[in-house]
Amino acid sequence: MFLGVNLVRIHECLCHRTRLRIVHLLLRGPLCVCHLQDVIGEPQAKVSRHLAYLRRHGMVTTERKGKWVLYRLTKKRPPLLEANLACLQDCAGEEAVFGRDLRKLGQLVNTKSPHRGSVTPV
Repeated sequence: MFLGVNLVRIHECLCHRTRLRIVHLLLRGPLCVCHLQDVIGEPQAKVSRHLAYLRRHGMVTTERKGKWVLYRLTKKRPPLLEANLACLQDCAGEEAVFGRDLRKLGQLVNTKSPHRGSVTPV
């Protein structure tokens, strides 16, 4: 569960560009760090730090699938978080970076990668 549910905590998680992009991608389904690294174009260590931040704050959970660790948004989300995620989805069309991220993710999902996870193609 998202710890200390309040607007400030939610926005602390979403206020960083990289975390916002990660959350937007995770709205499509679970992903491994390598997916996020490839799409966002940041080093694995940086992506992992942001995922750890989101996990510490209860926004992201992990699931082991074979040798891969998949990250996903928490399944049980408070209404305030749901409202902010809906706003992110609605507003993402205004920023080209989110569209580029989704296109890159779609290309990754269509490759024969053994660590694709169960992401929904875009």
